[in-house]
Amino acid sequence: MNLEDYFERIGYNGPSDKADLETLKNLHRQHVLSIPFENLSIHCGEWITTDLESIYTKIVKNNRGGWCMENNQLFSWVLKEMGYTKTTLGARVFLNDEFLPYDTHLINKVLIDGKAYIADVSYGMSGQIWHPIELLSGKDQPQLPGVFRLVEKSGVWVLEKTRRKPLIPNESFANSSLINKSSSQTLYSFTLKPRGIDHFQETSKLLQTSPESLFTNKSICSLQTPSGFKALIGWTYSEVTYNYQDGVDLLDMKDIANDEIDKVLKEEFAISLKSKLTPKNKKYNYGL
Repeated sequence: MNLEDYFERIGYNGPSDKADLETLKNLHRQHVLSIPFENLSIHCGEWITTDLESIYTKIVKNNRGGWCMENNQLFSWVLKEMGYTKTTLGARVFLNDEFLPYDTHLINKVLIDGKAYIADVSYGMSGQIWHPIELLSGKDQPQLPGVFRLVEKSGVWVLEKTRRKPLIPNESFANSSLINKSSSQTLYSFTLKPRGIDHFQETSKLLQTSPESLFTNKSICSLQTPSGFKALIGWTYSEVTYNYQDGVDLLDMKDIANDEIDKVLKEEFAISLKSKLTPKNKKYNYGL
């Protein structure tokens, strides 16, 4: 494991000896623009591990993506290697109009010059932050994806996002369950209690095996782009352009055939799978 290979993987050409905010912003953005948020292993008959060296090999050497316990754990290692003061936290994702009862999401808190920031390079889709969020309650923090804010109450922090209106040219997707038409979005909640990777071991197993898990019900691959993001959920491929018109995001969506899946993954996400993918997109309250 070495930083230079990671830097090459994400196309980062900046300094490696400055543990400052500007460097963190650049690393964070390059990671989300280069490494997909994806759970394809589950639908290829592969087991997703929490072992850091295995994650490094998968993402850096084998040019794959991963979910939060992979991407954010790898990013945590990068932060440590570069001299940042960081803490791993556990978050509860907001799904089906409620927070899940256990921590399914791994994030990092980073301390720089006395200020704390949340770094999260693996939420994916429209909920993905491009830059670290300062740990301040009630402060609007605009980024290209939308306006993010953290709200704290009794030690519990909630990450929210204000969204733009969606424009969907393909009328056959106008009422798709994949589209979130709400102007606001609650992403997840967390406390500042430090968590080790062991805290996520049982959760990782559950998310890969439970018939109620989002990740067993949908095959997901998404990647941020300089103007938005692209995603493949089941057989539906989407390209989203942020602020296509003032206050409007463009959602260009289409269904693709089984025999086109591998081509789309290779051309749009630079992913070549070693095992056969069985796409899945069961109805679930989750979308773009």
